Amino acid sequence: MTDQLAADFYGYENLLPDHERELLLQARDFMRNEVKPLVNDAWAKGEFPRELIDRFRGLGLAGVAYEGYGDPLPAASHLLVGMLTMEYTRTDASSATFFGVHNGLAMYSVYRGGDEEQRRRWLPAMAALDRIGAFAMTEPLGGSDVAGGMRTTARRKGDHWILNGAKRWIGNGTFADLVVVWARDEADDNVKGFVVEKGTPGFTATKIENKTAFRIVENADITLTDVRVPEADRLQRVDSFRDVAEILRATRSGVAWQALGVMIGAYELALDYARERRQFGRPIARFQMVQDLLVKSLGNITASWGMLVQLARLQEAGVFRDEHSSLAKAFVTSRMREVVAWSREIFGGNGIVLDYDVARFFADAEAIYSFEGTREMNTLIVGKAITGQSAFV
Repeated sequence: MTDQLAADFYGYENLLPDHERELLLQARDFMRNEVKPLVNDAWAKGEFPRELIDRFRGLGLAGVAYEGYGDPLPAASHLLVGMLTMEYTRTDASSATFFGVHNGLAMYSVYRGGDEEQRRRWLPAMAALDRIGAFAMTEPLGGSDVAGGMRTTARRKGDHWILNGAKRWIGNGTFADLVVVWARDEADDNVKGFVVEKGTPGFTATKIENKTAFRIVENADITLTDVRVPEADRLQRVDSFRDVAEILRATRSGVAWQALGVMIGAYELALDYARERRQFGRPIARFQMVQDLLVKSLGNITASWGMLVQLARLQEAGVFRDEHSSLAKAFVTSRMREVVAWSREIFGGNGIVLDYDVARFFADAEAIYSFEGTREMNTLIVGKAITGQSAFV
């Protein structure tokens, strides 16, 4: 097979079996031809192009990780799922996040937290992209303290629950058909998950404007005022935040793959630009300091990719722990920040113009650096694991 990435210096893609690499190349072709032509205009407008849903539906990969729930094929390997995330993101991080929120956070919450009836009720339609999902955990006054400080409440009343509270930064929140809302049970103080359907009385979602990153993602402020949710729509296999943490463990590794995709996308742009841009009568790729930036970027990519390959192997072997995903998220997103800055530097003044694409990667990297646990919080998770001492306050 051809079309291997210039950034894949050690040939990591060759670790995939042929049938999985075919799916990766299918996604690569799709992102290049169907998504890339839309993104700069959508990013500048700060709008999600709804036609992307139909285009992703045609790709047919939303259910690839969930065998038996709308996809006839065996579940993809963790390595392929990670590389697909990388592939979407190397074209555009914010439009790829639409897919990641739906396919990862929302679908995995149902897959991991729902019982068999709930899986069969929701996952096939989600895998077909006939019903779009969102994931509502972050709150206006809470961030890293969500485990113990969740303010959204749930109160049991007969065969229904009454939800009250607010959520913030909810991707897909303005148009999702199903929103997985996390709330603290007033009776036992444990966090529980609820699937709230679009149009439920008391549920409102307002688009967050004026963002400088992830401008294509329609993040929402959500308010819940006496929202009634049937007991049948409570995720039956989630009884505490410990269960929620298992979901976040898996999705956090996906964010690390996103960071790798951003690195690769920015590096590829910078490499092509360095070969084409001429100064002093020669391509700037012949300048020693430009080569230094490119090689440092490639080193960050190669090291991060190797870490994520091993992370996928740990997931496949069933020995995947919180500290494994936390180290990857903290390390890879830090390396991403370096690469997007070096890549933008190679473009000089052109690096701040959207027409050259790299400015979009530079801006979107900041969102990836922050969500799914800050570098500091993920560092303390790893620190506790290696020392046996908690430094959380």
